[in-house]
Amino acid sequence: MAGPGFVRTLEKRDGSALRLEQRGAGGVGCVVWDAALVLAKFLESGALGLRRCAVLELGAGTGAVGIMAATLGADVTVTDLEELQDLLNINIEKNKHLVTGSVQAKVLKWGEDVKEFLPAPDYILMADCIYYEESLEPLLKTLKDLSGPDTCVICCYEQRTMGKNPEIEKKYFELLQKDFELEKVPLEKHDEEYRSEDIHILNIRRKKNGRVFFIEILEIVL
Repeated sequence: MAGPGFVRTLEKRDGSALRLEQRGAGGVGCVVWDAALVLAKFLESGALGLRRCAVLELGAGTGAVGIMAATLGADVTVTDLEELQDLLNINIEKNKHLVTGSVQAKVLKWGEDVKEFLPAPDYILMADCIYYEESLEPLLKTLKDLSGPDTCVICCYEQRTMGKNPEIEKKYFELLQKDFELEKVPLEKHDEEYRSEDIHILNIRRKKNGRVFFIEILEIVL
C-alpha cells in the first residue's frame, strides 16, 4: 500500500466535516471520486431515511459514501478488496466521532461467496463501480446474491464518453435489467451544490412476480 496521501474534506450540513485520506499511487479505489461525493451528499439530504437501516457499500474505496451513511445513523459495512482495507479502516478511525450508527470494513470480491453478508441489507450503495468490462458480470452476480425483495440499490455513476466507456455502460444496464427495475433520480433531487449533468443516481430493485419493467437504456446513459 502506498504511504500517507492527502486528505479530502467533505463538509456536512451541520458544520462538521468528513476527513477522507486518499492515496496518490494506490489505484482507482484510493481517491474520492466525484460520484462518491454526489451520492454522499444525496444521502445527507435525508431522501432515504437511513437511521437504523442495514447498509452495505460495494467498491467502497475510501469509504466516503458508507461513512456518510454511518453518520446518518445507519449500520454500515463498507466492502472492497483486501488491498483497500487499510485505507478504509484509517478513514473509519478518522471519522468515528461523527458516526451515530456503526461502520465496519470487510473484504468482498465481486462474484464470490456473500454468505457472511446475509441476510440482505436494506440498502446497497455503489458509486462509480461501472468501469471494467470484465467486472460487470461478477458485480451483477454479487448484486443478485446480496439483494432481497425489499433491498434498495442506490447506484451513482459518472457518465464517461471516452474510449469504451459508453459501450461498457450500455452493456451493464442491459444485463442489469434482466433481473432489476431501474428508476432515475431527477437531478433536482440531488444536493444543490454536489450535482452534475454527467453524474446520475439510480434507484434499483429486484423485479417482483415476474413483472417486466423496461427503461430505455439511452435515457440513462445519454
